[in-house]
Amino acid sequence: MNQHYEQIGVAMTCRGYDEYVRMFDLNEEDLQAGKVLDVASGGSSFTAEARRRGIEAFAVDPRYQQPDAEQWIAEALEEIGVSTAKLAKLDSSFDWSYYGSLERHRAGRESSLELFANHLRSNEGKNCYFGGALPQLPFASSTFSLVTCSHFLFLYAEQFGFEFHKQAILELMRVCKPGGQVRIYPLLSLKWDRFEALNELITAIEGAGGKADRLPSQLPFIPGSTEFLRITILE
Repeated sequence: MNQHYEQIGVAMTCRGYDEYVRMFDLNEEDLQAGKVLDVASGGSSFTAEARRRGIEAFAVDPRYQQPDAEQWIAEALEEIGVSTAKLAKLDSSFDWSYYGSLERHRAGRESSLELFANHLRSNEGKNCYFGGALPQLPFASSTFSLVTCSHFLFLYAEQFGFEFHKQAILELMRVCKPGGQVRIYPLLSLKWDRFEALNELITAIEGAGGKADRLPSQLPFIPGSTEFLRITILE
């Protein structure tokens, strides 16, 4: 039996504001510094909840290009059930100190998706969500003060190799302002392995005018996942 999370294709993530704050160790200064962009956002409610707090947040995901939003929202809800069944088989491997239980984890996913969907349908939401995929985002250079990418880069290392990761991270840096930050979590693959070429990526980041730091994440869950990557765009 394989002791890791099995996934074919890229799952649609559905995570909430507090999870983002914890996984990226965000504070009020980080979030209020300027425009915020969440990349590969899926059905996460971070943007909706950030907007409630007066944060100028936006989200981008390839699914937002699809004309029938209700269909992929329904598919995301079904995927939460599939994901929960997979987690149940591996429940002893995960750290449940934040979520409390598998049932609460699922309830959080469903709540996040509902908040996201309602915001997407709203008048405000029409101006917050953009269709687009790494490694080429539909934004001008130096637009955002904070760029986040949750549960995509590194997680799908078997599907997307070094060159994709390099170009994707350089693109995240491009849309981020000088003095701003890019934050990526987790740094492990679905098999809970470290990205073998991380040091090589950091060299590329530094060559493109960034400073890379591996810092402690405050969201325990994935086995061995204790860090996020912070890239500061040098001025």
